[in-house]
Amino acid sequence: MVEAWVRIKMRKLWRQLKDCLQMPELMRIDLGRSITEHGLFDGSVETIRISAAILAARSPFFYKLFSIGMLESDQRHVTLRIHSSEEAALMDLLNFMYSNTLTDLPMTRESALRYLGLPSTVLNAAAVQPLIEAAKQFLAGLYKDITKFHDDILNLPLVGIEAVLSSDDLQVDSEYAVFDFVLKWARAHYPKLEERREVFGSRLHCLIRFPFMTCKKLAMFLFCKEFDRELVRKLVLGALFLKAQAPAYRWRPLAPESADFVCRRIVERAYKLRPVKVVEFQLPRQQSIVYLDLKREECTHLFPVDSVRSQAFYLGGQVFYLSAECRKDQQSSLRFFGLFLGMHGTTSESLSVEMEFSARSKPTEDYMRKYRGIATFTGGDVFGCQNLSNIPWTTFMADKSPNFINGILHLRAVLTVKQ
Repeated sequence: MVEAWVRIKMRKLWRQLKDCLQMPELMRIDLGRSITEHGLFDGSVETIRISAAILAARSPFFYKLFSIGMLESDQRHVTLRIHSSEEAALMDLLNFMYSNTLTDLPMTRESALRYLGLPSTVLNAAAVQPLIEAAKQFLAGLYKDITKFHDDILNLPLVGIEAVLSSDDLQVDSEYAVFDFVLKWARAHYPKLEERREVFGSRLHCLIRFPFMTCKKLAMFLFCKEFDRELVRKLVLGALFLKAQAPAYRWRPLAPESADFVCRRIVERAYKLRPVKVVEFQLPRQQSIVYLDLKREECTHLFPVDSVRSQAFYLGGQVFYLSAECRKDQQSSLRFFGLFLGMHGTTSESLSVEMEFSARSKPTEDYMRKYRGIATFTGGDVFGCQNLSNIPWTTFMADKSPNFINGILHLRAVLTVKQ
Protein backbone atom coordinates (compact mmCIF):
# COMPACT_ATOMS: atom_id res chain seq x y z
CA MET A 1 0.00 0.00 0.00
CA VAL A 2 2.83 2.37 0.91
CA GLU A 3 4.67 1.60 -2.32
CA ALA A 4 1.52 2.27 -4.37
CA TRP A 5 0.99 5.57 -2.54
CA VAL A 6 4.58 6.60 -3.26
CA ARG A 7 4.15 5.78 -6.96
CA ILE A 8 1.02 7.94 -7.14
CA LYS A 9 2.77 10.84 -5.42
CA MET A 10 5.80 10.52 -7.72
CA ARG A 11 3.60 10.48 -10.83
CA LYS A 12 1.77 13.58 -9.60
CA LEU A 13 5.05 15.39 -8.91
CA TRP A 14 6.40 14.36 -12.32
CA ARG A 15 3.29 15.71 -14.07
CA GLN A 16 3.66 19.02 -12.23
CA LEU A 17 7.37 19.18 -13.09
CA LYS A 18 6.64 18.32 -16.73
CA ASP A 19 4.01 21.03 -16.91
CA CYS A 20 6.37 23.58 -15.40
CA LEU A 21 9.14 22.61 -17.82
CA GLN A 22 6.79 23.24 -20.75
CA MET A 23 5.78 26.64 -19.42
CA PRO A 24 7.52 29.63 -20.95
CA GLU A 25 10.53 30.50 -18.80
CA LEU A 26 9.59 34.19 -18.66
CA MET A 27 6.05 35.50 -18.80
CA ARG A 28 4.96 39.03 -19.59
CA ILE A 29 2.04 40.13 -17.47
CA ASP A 30 0.12 43.23 -18.49
CA LEU A 31 -1.90 44.88 -15.75
CA GLY A 32 -4.88 46.70 -17.19
CA ARG A 33 -6.54 49.00 -14.67
CA SER A 34 -10.31 49.30 -14.36
CA ILE A 35 -11.45 52.72 -13.23
CA THR A 36 -15.16 51.95 -12.75
CA GLU A 37 -17.10 49.22 -11.01
CA HIS A 38 -18.52 48.16 -14.39
CA GLY A 39 -15.08 47.20 -15.71
CA LEU A 40 -14.30 50.14 -17.99
CA PHE A 41 -10.56 50.55 -18.55
CA ASP A 42 -8.55 53.74 -18.73
CA GLY A 43 -6.23 52.31 -21.41
CA SER A 44 -3.04 52.39 -19.32
CA VAL A 45 -1.11 49.14 -19.01
CA GLU A 46 1.85 48.29 -16.80
CA THR A 47 4.06 45.41 -17.94
CA ILE A 48 6.06 43.17 -15.61
CA ARG A 49 8.19 40.13 -16.47
CA ILE A 50 8.27 37.23 -14.07
CA SER A 51 9.00 33.49 -14.00
CA ALA A 52 5.88 31.49 -14.79
CA ALA A 53 7.35 28.36 -13.19
CA ILE A 54 7.93 30.12 -9.85
CA LEU A 55 4.41 31.53 -9.76
CA ALA A 56 2.95 28.14 -10.70
CA ALA A 57 4.93 26.41 -7.95
CA ARG A 58 3.78 28.94 -5.34
CA SER A 59 0.11 29.23 -6.26
CA PRO A 60 -2.52 26.73 -7.48
CA PHE A 61 -4.22 29.65 -9.23
CA PHE A 62 -1.19 30.42 -11.41
CA TYR A 63 -0.40 26.72 -11.81
CA LYS A 64 -3.79 26.16 -13.44
CA LEU A 65 -3.45 29.39 -15.40
CA PHE A 66 -0.13 28.38 -16.97
CA SER A 67 -0.73 24.61 -17.28
CA ILE A 68 -1.09 22.75 -20.54
CA GLY A 69 -4.60 22.96 -21.92
CA MET A 70 -5.26 26.46 -20.69
CA LEU A 71 -5.37 29.30 -23.19
CA GLU A 72 -2.68 31.22 -21.33
CA SER A 73 -0.22 28.29 -21.49
CA ASP A 74 0.23 28.83 -25.25
CA GLN A 75 0.82 32.54 -24.91
CA ARG A 76 3.98 34.48 -24.12
CA HIS A 77 2.12 37.06 -22.11
CA VAL A 78 -0.95 37.27 -19.92
CA THR A 79 -3.23 40.23 -19.27
CA LEU A 80 -4.75 40.54 -15.83
CA ARG A 81 -7.52 43.10 -15.56
CA ILE A 82 -7.83 44.59 -12.11
CA HIS A 83 -9.46 47.56 -10.45
CA SER A 84 -7.11 50.45 -9.85
CA SER A 85 -7.60 50.10 -6.07
CA GLU A 86 -6.29 46.50 -6.24
CA GLU A 87 -2.98 47.33 -7.92
CA ALA A 88 -0.91 47.92 -4.78
CA ALA A 89 -2.16 44.75 -3.10
CA LEU A 90 -1.58 42.64 -6.22
CA MET A 91 1.96 43.94 -6.67
CA ASP A 92 2.77 43.18 -3.04
CA LEU A 93 1.22 39.74 -3.48
CA LEU A 94 3.29 38.95 -6.58
CA ASN A 95 6.41 40.21 -4.84
CA PHE A 96 5.68 38.04 -1.81
CA MET A 97 5.06 34.92 -3.91
CA TYR A 98 8.15 35.52 -6.04
CA SER A 99 10.68 36.50 -3.36
CA ASN A 100 8.89 35.52 -0.09
CA THR A 101 9.35 39.08 1.16
CA LEU A 102 7.13 42.15 1.40
CA THR A 103 7.97 45.66 0.38
CA ASP A 104 9.78 47.93 2.82
CA LEU A 105 6.54 49.81 3.47
CA PRO A 106 4.97 48.92 6.86
CA MET A 107 1.60 47.21 7.06
CA THR A 108 -1.22 49.74 7.26
CA ARG A 109 -4.97 49.53 7.80
CA GLU A 110 -5.57 50.14 4.09
CA SER A 111 -3.01 47.59 2.86
CA ALA A 112 -4.24 44.93 5.31
CA LEU A 113 -7.82 45.37 4.09
CA ARG A 114 -6.63 45.21 0.46
CA TYR A 115 -4.89 41.88 1.08
CA LEU A 116 -7.91 40.40 2.83
CA GLY A 117 -10.20 41.68 0.07
CA LEU A 118 -8.40 39.83 -2.74
CA PRO A 119 -10.36 37.14 -4.67
CA SER A 120 -10.84 33.82 -2.88
CA THR A 121 -8.86 31.98 -5.56
CA VAL A 122 -5.82 33.99 -4.49
CA LEU A 123 -6.57 34.05 -0.74
CA ASN A 124 -6.78 30.25 -0.58
CA ALA A 125 -3.33 29.74 -2.11
CA ALA A 126 -0.98 28.19 0.47
CA ALA A 127 1.86 30.45 -0.64
CA VAL A 128 0.07 33.63 0.43
CA GLN A 129 -1.23 32.39 3.79
CA PRO A 130 1.66 34.02 5.74
CA LEU A 131 0.74 37.36 4.14
CA ILE A 132 -2.96 36.92 4.91
CA GLU A 133 -2.22 35.93 8.52
CA ALA A 134 0.04 38.96 8.89
CA ALA A 135 -2.78 41.21 7.69
CA LYS A 136 -5.26 39.62 10.13
CA GLN A 137 -2.85 39.93 13.05
CA PHE A 138 -2.14 43.55 12.19
CA LEU A 139 -5.82 44.49 12.27
CA ALA A 140 -6.43 42.45 15.43
CA GLY A 141 -3.55 44.23 17.15
CA LEU A 142 -4.52 47.67 15.85
CA TYR A 143 -8.11 47.38 17.10
CA LYS A 144 -7.45 45.28 20.20
CA ASP A 145 -9.63 47.48 22.42
CA ILE A 146 -13.14 47.43 20.96
CA THR A 147 -14.33 50.21 23.29
CA LYS A 148 -11.49 52.61 22.47
CA PHE A 149 -11.83 52.18 18.69
CA HIS A 150 -15.58 51.64 18.56
CA ASP A 151 -16.34 53.98 15.64
CA ASP A 152 -13.29 52.91 13.59
CA ILE A 153 -14.18 49.24 13.89
CA LEU A 154 -17.81 49.98 13.09
CA ASN A 155 -16.69 51.35 9.70
CA LEU A 156 -14.62 48.28 8.78
CA PRO A 157 -15.79 46.03 5.93
CA LEU A 158 -16.76 42.42 6.58
CA VAL A 159 -13.24 41.01 6.12
CA GLY A 160 -11.93 43.54 8.64
CA ILE A 161 -14.61 42.71 11.22
CA GLU A 162 -13.80 39.01 10.86
CA ALA A 163 -10.10 39.64 11.47
CA VAL A 164 -10.68 41.80 14.56
CA LEU A 165 -13.43 39.81 16.28
CA SER A 166 -11.74 36.43 15.69
CA SER A 167 -8.87 37.42 17.98
CA ASP A 168 -8.49 35.71 21.37
CA ASP A 169 -6.81 38.88 22.68
CA LEU A 170 -9.75 41.17 21.99
CA GLN A 171 -10.20 43.48 24.99
CA VAL A 172 -13.90 43.69 25.76
CA ASP A 173 -16.04 43.72 28.89
CA SER A 174 -17.93 40.54 28.05
CA GLU A 175 -18.93 38.33 25.13
CA TYR A 176 -22.34 39.96 25.09
CA ALA A 177 -20.55 43.21 24.19
CA VAL A 178 -19.19 41.38 21.11
CA PHE A 179 -22.69 40.18 20.21
CA ASP A 180 -24.11 43.67 20.69
CA PHE A 181 -21.36 45.15 18.51
CA VAL A 182 -21.90 42.56 15.74
CA LEU A 183 -25.60 43.36 15.74
CA LYS A 184 -24.91 47.10 15.53
CA TRP A 185 -22.38 46.58 12.70
CA ALA A 186 -24.79 44.36 10.74
CA ARG A 187 -27.61 46.91 11.02
CA ALA A 188 -25.30 49.66 9.73
CA HIS A 189 -23.92 47.68 6.76
CA TYR A 190 -26.95 45.52 5.91
CA PRO A 191 -30.11 47.60 6.49
CA LYS A 192 -32.36 44.97 4.87
CA LEU A 193 -33.46 42.22 7.25
CA GLU A 194 -33.04 39.45 4.66
CA GLU A 195 -29.45 40.47 3.91
CA ARG A 196 -28.66 40.77 7.60
CA ARG A 197 -29.97 37.28 8.31
CA GLU A 198 -27.96 35.84 5.43
CA VAL A 199 -24.62 37.39 6.46
CA PHE A 200 -25.19 36.54 10.11
CA GLY A 201 -25.93 32.91 9.26
CA SER A 202 -22.99 32.53 6.88
CA ARG A 203 -20.25 34.68 8.42
CA LEU A 204 -21.02 36.71 11.55
CA HIS A 205 -22.29 34.08 14.01
CA CYS A 206 -18.87 32.40 13.90
CA LEU A 207 -17.33 35.47 15.56
CA ILE A 208 -19.42 35.24 18.75
CA ARG A 209 -18.40 32.85 21.53
CA PHE A 210 -21.85 32.09 22.87
CA PRO A 211 -20.76 29.75 25.73
CA PHE A 212 -19.30 32.80 27.50
CA MET A 213 -22.58 34.71 27.44
CA THR A 214 -24.74 34.51 30.56
CA CYS A 215 -27.93 32.46 30.51
CA LYS A 216 -30.01 35.63 30.70
CA LYS A 217 -28.26 37.07 27.66
CA LEU A 218 -28.69 33.77 25.80
CA ALA A 219 -32.41 33.90 26.62
CA MET A 220 -32.59 37.40 25.15
CA PHE A 221 -30.81 36.15 22.02
CA LEU A 222 -33.20 33.20 21.80
CA PHE A 223 -36.14 35.54 21.26
CA CYS A 224 -34.32 37.92 18.91
CA LYS A 225 -36.37 38.09 15.70
CA GLU A 226 -33.58 39.42 13.50
CA PHE A 227 -31.93 36.02 13.03
CA ASP A 228 -32.99 32.66 11.68
CA ARG A 229 -34.79 30.89 14.52
CA GLU A 230 -33.38 27.44 13.75
CA LEU A 231 -29.81 28.77 13.78
CA VAL A 232 -30.47 30.67 17.03
CA ARG A 233 -31.79 27.53 18.73
CA LYS A 234 -28.76 25.55 17.59
CA LEU A 235 -26.33 28.19 18.89
CA VAL A 236 -28.09 28.59 22.25
CA LEU A 237 -28.38 24.82 22.75
CA GLY A 238 -24.69 24.37 21.93
CA ALA A 239 -23.72 27.16 24.33
CA LEU A 240 -25.76 25.69 27.19
CA PHE A 241 -24.32 22.22 26.53
CA LEU A 242 -20.76 23.54 26.69
CA LYS A 243 -21.52 25.53 29.85
CA ALA A 244 -22.57 22.30 31.55
CA GLN A 245 -19.47 20.36 30.51
CA ALA A 246 -16.24 20.02 32.46
CA PRO A 247 -13.38 21.96 30.79
CA ALA A 248 -11.61 18.75 29.69
CA TYR A 249 -14.58 17.76 27.50
CA ARG A 250 -15.40 21.14 25.97
CA TRP A 251 -13.27 20.58 22.88
CA ARG A 252 -15.58 17.91 21.46
CA PRO A 253 -17.50 19.13 18.38
CA LEU A 254 -21.28 19.39 18.66
CA ALA A 255 -21.86 19.56 14.91
CA PRO A 256 -19.98 18.54 11.74
CA GLU A 257 -17.47 21.36 12.16
CA SER A 258 -13.69 21.13 12.34
CA ALA A 259 -12.20 20.62 15.81
CA ASP A 260 -10.05 23.73 15.36
CA PHE A 261 -13.13 25.83 14.59
CA VAL A 262 -15.03 24.50 17.61
CA CYS A 263 -12.09 24.98 19.98
CA ARG A 264 -11.56 28.55 18.78
CA ARG A 265 -15.19 29.38 19.53
CA ILE A 266 -14.87 28.24 23.18
CA VAL A 267 -11.52 29.87 23.98
CA GLU A 268 -11.98 32.53 26.63
CA ARG A 269 -11.01 36.03 25.48
CA ALA A 270 -9.18 38.65 27.54
CA TYR A 271 -12.42 39.90 29.09
CA LYS A 272 -12.18 43.01 31.23
CA LEU A 273 -15.01 41.59 33.36
CA ARG A 274 -14.49 38.01 34.50
CA PRO A 275 -17.15 35.44 33.45
CA VAL A 276 -19.19 33.82 36.21
CA LYS A 277 -21.55 30.87 36.51
CA VAL A 278 -24.79 31.72 38.30
CA VAL A 279 -27.54 29.50 39.70
CA GLU A 280 -30.68 31.46 40.67
CA PHE A 281 -33.49 30.49 43.02
CA GLN A 282 -36.77 32.32 43.66
CA LEU A 283 -38.21 29.98 46.34
CA PRO A 284 -38.21 29.57 49.25
CA ARG A 285 -36.03 32.71 49.20
CA GLN A 286 -34.43 34.74 46.45
CA GLN A 287 -30.91 33.44 46.17
CA SER A 288 -28.01 33.44 43.69
CA ILE A 289 -25.04 31.09 43.87
CA VAL A 290 -22.17 32.65 41.93
CA TYR A 291 -19.01 30.80 40.87
CA LEU A 292 -15.93 32.87 39.98
CA ASP A 293 -12.61 31.39 38.81
CA LEU A 294 -9.44 33.49 38.67
CA LYS A 295 -6.10 32.53 37.15
CA ARG A 296 -2.95 32.93 39.22
CA GLU A 297 -1.63 35.47 36.70
CA GLU A 298 -4.77 37.56 37.14
CA CYS A 299 -4.30 37.59 40.91
CA THR A 300 -0.62 38.48 40.50
CA HIS A 301 -1.60 41.61 38.55
CA LEU A 302 -3.76 42.80 41.47
CA PHE A 303 -0.65 43.65 43.50
CA PRO A 304 0.01 46.18 44.99
CA VAL A 305 -3.46 47.80 44.85
CA ASP A 306 -5.88 46.77 42.13
CA SER A 307 -9.12 44.90 41.53
CA VAL A 308 -10.85 42.74 38.96
CA ARG A 309 -14.63 42.66 38.60
CA SER A 310 -16.93 39.90 37.52
CA GLN A 311 -19.62 40.19 34.91
CA ALA A 312 -22.98 41.38 36.21
CA PHE A 313 -25.61 39.05 37.63
CA TYR A 314 -29.07 39.53 39.17
CA LEU A 315 -30.33 39.20 42.72
CA GLY A 316 -33.62 40.51 44.12
CA GLY A 317 -34.32 42.39 40.90
CA GLN A 318 -31.03 44.33 41.15
CA VAL A 319 -27.72 44.06 39.29
CA PHE A 320 -24.66 42.98 41.29
CA TYR A 321 -21.02 42.06 40.67
CA LEU A 322 -18.14 40.45 42.59
CA SER A 323 -14.84 42.26 43.01
CA ALA A 324 -11.55 40.51 43.86
CA GLU A 325 -9.01 42.96 45.24
CA CYS A 326 -5.58 43.38 46.77
CA ARG A 327 -6.23 45.51 49.85
CA LYS A 328 -3.73 47.23 52.16
CA ASP A 329 -4.36 47.24 55.91
CA GLN A 330 -3.77 50.77 57.18
CA GLN A 331 -2.54 49.67 60.61
CA SER A 332 -0.17 46.82 59.73
CA SER A 333 0.62 47.97 56.15
CA LEU A 334 0.21 44.34 55.09
CA ARG A 335 -1.70 43.46 51.95
CA PHE A 336 -4.43 40.83 51.72
CA PHE A 337 -6.70 39.17 49.17
CA GLY A 338 -10.25 40.44 49.55
CA LEU A 339 -13.58 39.56 47.97
CA PHE A 340 -16.47 42.02 47.82
CA LEU A 341 -20.05 42.27 46.56
CA GLY A 342 -21.02 45.45 44.73
CA MET A 343 -24.35 46.78 43.48
CA HIS A 344 -24.82 48.68 40.22
CA GLY A 345 -27.12 51.69 40.02
CA THR A 346 -29.53 52.82 42.70
CA THR A 347 -32.75 51.51 44.19
CA SER A 348 -35.69 53.24 45.85
CA GLU A 349 -35.79 50.56 48.54
CA SER A 350 -32.88 49.11 50.48
CA LEU A 351 -31.98 45.46 49.91
CA SER A 352 -30.56 43.33 52.71
CA VAL A 353 -28.29 40.52 51.48
CA GLU A 354 -26.67 37.68 53.38
CA MET A 355 -23.22 36.93 51.90
CA GLU A 356 -21.31 33.68 52.24
CA PHE A 357 -17.91 33.51 50.49
CA SER A 358 -16.14 30.15 50.06
CA ALA A 359 -13.06 28.78 48.31
CA ARG A 360 -11.61 25.40 47.35
CA SER A 361 -8.18 24.18 48.41
CA LYS A 362 -8.18 20.58 47.05
CA PRO A 363 -9.56 19.16 43.78
CA THR A 364 -11.47 16.42 45.62
CA GLU A 365 -12.99 18.62 48.32
CA ASP A 366 -15.98 20.94 48.36
CA TYR A 367 -15.88 24.68 48.93
CA MET A 368 -14.89 25.79 52.45
CA ARG A 369 -16.62 28.82 53.94
CA LYS A 370 -14.26 31.76 54.52
CA TYR A 371 -16.62 34.61 55.34
CA ARG A 372 -20.22 35.23 56.28
CA GLY A 373 -21.96 38.55 56.78
CA ILE A 374 -25.05 40.65 56.15
CA ALA A 375 -25.11 44.03 54.37
CA THR A 376 -27.81 46.48 53.31
CA PHE A 377 -27.49 47.85 49.78
CA THR A 378 -29.07 51.11 48.59
CA GLY A 379 -27.15 51.49 45.30
CA GLY A 380 -23.48 51.88 44.45
CA ASP A 381 -22.49 50.10 47.67
CA VAL A 382 -19.64 47.61 48.09
CA PHE A 383 -19.42 45.22 51.06
CA GLY A 384 -17.33 42.15 51.74
CA CYS A 385 -14.22 40.67 53.29
CA GLN A 386 -10.84 42.41 53.21
CA ASN A 387 -8.83 39.27 54.14
CA LEU A 388 -10.65 36.26 52.72
CA SER A 389 -8.02 33.61 53.57
CA ASN A 390 -6.84 35.23 56.81
CA ILE A 391 -3.22 35.25 55.60
CA PRO A 392 -0.91 37.96 54.14
CA TRP A 393 -0.72 38.45 50.37
CA THR A 394 2.76 36.89 50.05
CA THR A 395 1.58 33.69 51.74
CA PHE A 396 -1.64 33.68 49.73
CA MET A 397 0.32 33.89 46.44
CA ALA A 398 3.18 31.52 47.40
CA ASP A 399 4.15 28.85 44.86
CA LYS A 400 2.87 26.01 47.05
CA SER A 401 -0.21 27.89 48.21
CA PRO A 402 -3.23 25.56 48.56
CA ASN A 403 -5.49 28.38 47.38
CA PHE A 404 -4.71 27.60 43.71
CA ILE A 405 -5.66 24.30 42.10
CA ASN A 406 -3.71 23.83 38.87
CA GLY A 407 -3.18 27.59 38.77
CA ILE A 408 -6.87 28.46 39.32
CA LEU A 409 -8.47 30.12 42.35
CA HIS A 410 -12.01 28.77 42.73
CA LEU A 411 -14.42 31.08 44.55
CA ARG A 412 -18.11 30.77 45.37
CA ALA A 413 -20.55 33.36 46.70
CA VAL A 414 -23.92 32.29 48.10
CA LEU A 415 -26.08 35.40 48.19
CA THR A 416 -29.51 35.38 49.82
CA VAL A 417 -32.03 38.19 50.06
CA LYS A 418 -33.13 38.71 53.67
CA GLN A 419 -36.83 39.35 54.22
